[in-house]
Amino acid sequence: MTNIRKINLGKQGLVVPIEGLGCMGMSTMAEMNIYGIADERESIATIHRAFELGVNFLDTADLYGPLKNERLIAKAIKGNRNAYILPTKFGFEVDDNELLTWQFNGKPAYVKKALERSLKNLGTDHIDLYYLHRLDPNTPIEDTVGAMSELVKEGKVRYIGLSEVSSSTIRRAHKIHPLSAIQTEYSIFEREVESSGTLATMRELGIGLVAYSPLSRGFLTGEIKTPEDFEENDFRKNIPRYQGEQFYKNLELVNEIKKLATKKGITPSQLAIAWVLSKDVVTIPGTKRVKYVEENIAAANVILNKEDLEQLESIIPLGTSIGDRYDAVSMTALDR
Repeated sequence: MTNIRKINLGKQGLVVPIEGLGCMGMSTMAEMNIYGIADERESIATIHRAFELGVNFLDTADLYGPLKNERLIAKAIKGNRNAYILPTKFGFEVDDNELLTWQFNGKPAYVKKALERSLKNLGTDHIDLYYLHRLDPNTPIEDTVGAMSELVKEGKVRYIGLSEVSSSTIRRAHKIHPLSAIQTEYSIFEREVESSGTLATMRELGIGLVAYSPLSRGFLTGEIKTPEDFEENDFRKNIPRYQGEQFYKNLELVNEIKKLATKKGITPSQLAIAWVLSKDVVTIPGTKRVKYVEENIAAANVILNKEDLEQLESIIPLGTSIGDRYDAVSMTALDR
C-alpha cells in the first residue's frame, strides 16, 4: 500500500484515508440502472488497485444490489478483511426474499436484523462504520440510534453514522450516541450541506463528513455532452439537473471547470475531487474501472491554492440554481 493522507472521522477514534472508494456502481440493480452494467472481475480489480494506492475505505450498503454489493466486497477482500475499513448502510427495507420494499425502516428490531445480514454478506464479525441510509419518518431517531448504540456495545459495530439528515436530527442522534460521520452528497455542484448550516453543526459537534458524488454523478468528468449520453434506463435521466434546458446550462459551467483543469494540467475529475478534499472532508468517488480509480486517487495529491479555489467557486457560487439532485419522490426522502 502506498501512503495517502489520513483523517480523523469524528472524535471517537476512526481514522480513514482522505479518499475512499464508492462501490455502488459495481452491482447492477434489477430496479434501476446505476451507471451501466458492471463487470465483476473489473470491479474486484478496481478494489485491489485502490488498495495498492492506499485506499482501503470501501463504501457500500445493503441497498446496492440489493445485498449483491456487500457480497462482491466480501469476495474481493477475502483473507484480508482486517486490512480494510468497511462501512455499510441500512434503512431502505430489504425483505426476506432479498427484495426492496421501498419503505424506510429504522425500527430497533430491523436495525439488528439488517446488521446480522450485512455481517454475513460481508463475511465479517464487525462493521467499522454503520450508517442509517435514510431517516425513517415513522421511527424516532432516538430509537434507531439507541439500537445502533447497542450494536457498538456488543462489538459488532465500531462507529456509527447517518446519511442525508438535517442539523436537528444530527443533534438529537448525537445525544444518544456520538456520531462519527454524516454522509451526504457534496461537490462544487452540490453545496446544500454548507448553505443549510448542516456542515457547521457537524464541525461544532466534531462529526466527520463523508462526501458522496464529488463528480456530481459523473457530470463533472466532462464526458457527458448531451442527455442522450445516458443509457436508456439510467436513473440519471430522471434527475432534474440533468434534464432539458437545465442540462445545457449546467454543461456551460462544466466547460468552464474544464478550462481551469486544463490550465492546471489535470483532469476535470481531479479538480472536482481536489476541491472537496480542500474542505478537509473525506470523499468516496465511485467507479468500477481501474483506470478511473487511478485518476481519482491521484487527485489526493493535487494542491489547490487560494486563487484556484476562488476561481473555481466563482464559476459556481454558493446558491447557484442547478436543479434538484434527485427526482421528486427521492427528494422527499431527504431530511432537510
